[in-house]
Amino acid sequence: MNHHYCTIMAGGVGSRFWPMSRSTHPKQFIDVLGTGKSLLQQTYHRYAGHLCPPENIIVVTHAAYRELVKKQLPHLPDENIFCEPQRKNTAPCIAYASYKIAGKDPKALIAVAPSDHLILKEKTFVKAMKSCYAKAASEDCLITLGIRPMRPDTGYGYIQFNEPEVKEKDPRIKKVKTFTEKPDMEMAQFFLQSGDFLWNSGIFVWSVSSIIKAFEKYLPEEAALFRNGHDLYYTPAETKYIERVYEQCKNISIDYGVMEKVQNAYVRSSAIGWSDLGTWGSLYQHIDKDKNGNAVIGKNVMLHQSSGCIVHVPKNKLVVMEGLEDYIVVEAEDILLICKKQDEQQIRNFVNEVKAQKGEKFV
Repeated sequence: MNHHYCTIMAGGVGSRFWPMSRSTHPKQFIDVLGTGKSLLQQTYHRYAGHLCPPENIIVVTHAAYRELVKKQLPHLPDENIFCEPQRKNTAPCIAYASYKIAGKDPKALIAVAPSDHLILKEKTFVKAMKSCYAKAASEDCLITLGIRPMRPDTGYGYIQFNEPEVKEKDPRIKKVKTFTEKPDMEMAQFFLQSGDFLWNSGIFVWSVSSIIKAFEKYLPEEAALFRNGHDLYYTPAETKYIERVYEQCKNISIDYGVMEKVQNAYVRSSAIGWSDLGTWGSLYQHIDKDKNGNAVIGKNVMLHQSSGCIVHVPKNKLVVMEGLEDYIVVEAEDILLICKKQDEQQIRNFVNEVKAQKGEKFV
């Protein structure tokens, strides 16, 4: 397990979780489920010791969040926090971590994990990931964790799979046939009924040599930028160099830039109690509810003639609510949001409107 690594991507803003998630303190640093641990802390503990040594966990985050990471993960060495000067999507983030890890350990096997996902069945998850590490160690391949779809969800990407040509040691590992980004409802229903599609979790496993080979072939300009920093990594000159690199990088996802193009992509089918917690509605699915279907985080919430709501308020705030059905009610610091659950995709628009009319203070 000494060559097992995990790269945790923790640089996003999570604007669909506004107002709890703000640009100064986004959702990965928040205890959204009321468990006592932030989503980042949960992700760290999911890997540390179970799948890789704690000293092999890397957190890639925006430079503005460096101190937040240090505060929440005090045992993480400073040199394991890689800071991005700009948000350029997942491909540059993964390239930066991969080339930097390669200089330290050319035999590295790397899991890549978003910092803000929920996984309820952790033992099942560990078993699935160990299988992916073993596959990545044995051949040149790029593996993603696929989630068995529970419903025709239009908010997730989908992976279609084929049976592999050579029998796998783990029968749940399949060859990737196609990737499809967020389909419409009719297509999502077809995917669910066909039985050969999985949700794309955004969790990956590969050897550092395999992912670098893929970058060199499919994103050669980005590959050259990060490769040329080899002698500067872990030196005082790294920060300035990475600032220049990110100025030149494309804003591109690992799925679009690499995974959709390679011939050696595999998916491991899993049932791990997963959610990307992308919206208030997805959080609602995972919180205990009262007899009227209300999901409440807050110690002093009194509900009357209300049903199907999600309420997330500070512990010391008394809230009395009457006559609401299927609403999101969230208070965070100096902001109160009241929004129909069915309109939650509008929250990003609300954030843009607030920024335009009220400035950066509230976002």
